[in-house]
Amino acid sequence: MTPRLRKVGVTAHITVSVGWIGSVAAFLALSICGLTSQNGEVVRGAYFAMNLICRLVIVPLSLASLATGVVQAVGTDWGLFRHSWVLVKFLLTTFATIVLLAKLPLAARAARLAEESTTPSADLHAAGLQLAVHAAGGLLVLLAITTLSVFKPWGRTRYGRKQPERPLPWQEAPATTPPTPADSADAIIAVGPPSRFKAVFAIIGALAVGFVVWHLIGGGIGHLDH
Repeated sequence: MTPRLRKVGVTAHITVSVGWIGSVAAFLALSICGLTSQNGEVVRGAYFAMNLICRLVIVPLSLASLATGVVQAVGTDWGLFRHSWVLVKFLLTTFATIVLLAKLPLAARAARLAEESTTPSADLHAAGLQLAVHAAGGLLVLLAITTLSVFKPWGRTRYGRKQPERPLPWQEAPATTPPTPADSADAIIAVGPPSRFKAVFAIIGALAVGFVVWHLIGGGIGHLDH
């Protein structure tokens, strides 16, 4: 992948990833509104908007983020399996996308329940509560993914250590071309996160892992969907 094409890919990946985070945050705000409001019209509007945002905004952005991320990894010398942070980011993104697709019926069910009832019902409250929890957990996972992208921790994987050393993306420019401030920042970040950020990163990572574990052994992907 040429440097120009790489920059186009990075721009696309950042754009859809930031859009994914923003749309999940909006979904979470609407879910909280649907849970707390006693106005039937407000509740119906909130769940109707949540269903639309989920299907028409969050899902396309999540798939685009996953696809552009894989293209960036495979198309550059980062690789998909050479660096630990890339692999963990890929696994978290895949997991978040699968959970999102699994929760589409629940969002549609909540919108249907809100439309059919004049006042919030117990079933609607249970569905809305689960959607809010998943939105909050999903936002946390996305923040963990963003943190990985910035700090690039942990070094190479066992597979990556067996591969020959290759120049990283910001090293692809000719030697006569002075590095841009962004490229220099990338080179500094690649060394590892400053110690004062390690605790914050550890907390975010632990919470994200806890959310994943909760899905696998506690809440389950299909829990309360029926």
